[in-house]
Amino acid sequence: MNINGVAALVTGGASGLGAATVKALIGEGAKVAILDFDRANAERYAAETGARAVICDVSDAAAAEAAVAAAEAAHGPARILVNCAGVGTPGKAVGKDGPLPLAAFAKVININLIGTFNLVRLAAARMQTLEPLAGGERAVIVNTASVAAYDGQIGQVAYAASKGGIVSLTLPLAREFASFGIRVMTIAPGIFLTPLLRTLPEKAQQSLAASVPFPNRLGDPAEYAALVVHILENQMLNGEVIRLDAAIRMAPR
Repeated sequence: MNINGVAALVTGGASGLGAATVKALIGEGAKVAILDFDRANAERYAAETGARAVICDVSDAAAAEAAVAAAEAAHGPARILVNCAGVGTPGKAVGKDGPLPLAAFAKVININLIGTFNLVRLAAARMQTLEPLAGGERAVIVNTASVAAYDGQIGQVAYAASKGGIVSLTLPLAREFASFGIRVMTIAPGIFLTPLLRTLPEKAQQSLAASVPFPNRLGDPAEYAALVVHILENQMLNGEVIRLDAAIRMAPR
């Protein structure tokens, strides 16, 4: 796909991997809508990059539908969807205070997994009606999983389950949408230097970086964004999950 001039939706686009993706897409000439729950951050980053901020709770059906409609009114129908919205609330199934509250588990599933599917179903319904581009392609969807889908650590039961669900969505969605010329890909990042990670003490950051085989450092969100751009441009990439992790395999703890 030629990204220049194409409308794009990026969930969680006000920070971290999403923000880097917004910047990269705008650099390629895309018209980007930031779909984010954090109004202040979304509006600030939109003003900074030339994107459009659309406030959205990805786990809410009506809110997401309204957000997709608002983005389309501003930029036209989207041919690109990148799902980066997510939370990583930790918790053991049974901790010191007893069983993990079911609401805590459900919140992570609702935002990470259901939120991803919510935007996919809404965006894809509109994408299927668009005129095909070169090679019959209409659109591309890129979802974000995590290496935790494969190497979930103790205390990551909800997060790993949510990201494992995203991995499992990839092939059936790609197969379903193939006849419409819509590709579906998933990226499973390792340990990246996001705002959440920056809140850790420097010593903790260095310890995490030391666990990465090569390159022996934390990932840069711009590297995630560069892979998104490559996926959009490479039409043979479809129905696959790419681990972007510098060969890390997470230990149990």
